[in-house]
Amino acid sequence: MSARPIATTRSAAGMPTARLAVWWIIASEIVIFGGLLGSYIMHRLAHGIWADYAANTNPWIGLTNTFVLLTSSLFAVLAHQAAERGDGKRAANLLYATCGGGLLFLCIKAYEWSYEISHGMTITANTFWSFYYTAAGIHAAHVIAGCIIMLFVAQTAKQNLELHRVEIIGIYWHFVDIVWIFLFPLLYLMG
Repeated sequence: MSARPIATTRSAAGMPTARLAVWWIIASEIVIFGGLLGSYIMHRLAHGIWADYAANTNPWIGLTNTFVLLTSSLFAVLAHQAAERGDGKRAANLLYATCGGGLLFLCIKAYEWSYEISHGMTITANTFWSFYYTAAGIHAAHVIAGCIIMLFVAQTAKQNLELHRVEIIGIYWHFVDIVWIFLFPLLYLMG
């Protein structure tokens, strides 16, 4: 008898259950972010003054955060490769580096928000800033969730256990990065 639950050992739709589950989660998240970004674009097209508000965002900070997240995604890919080779310790260290990228992203975002808020650009200032903080805030919450889960995965990977989970958290992390790739031009470059 297997010590692992049957849900983690069987396969559905020709792929492992955990991989299928993460794709279902991502599909539901696409609905959330798609609705948010769709309404942002519709409001943006209807309100030309938004360009004036968006001009107050700092594209260099957004670009820096883009670089940080893309670099962290590279670490996630390298972690998956290490896990595929059975090197759990290296996979764990690379997941910690991925988490470090997420933490750096959040620190930069906190600095950016504190500057903007101290200069009157708050969530209640106007509709642009409401969308800005909502979209970036939901994204930041996903970064936090990804980092927390990644730390648990790294702990087991370090012991060469459950190495398949490295791929699963990597898929989720790439989704978080892709969302930022959409947010960055919409929030920072369209001013």
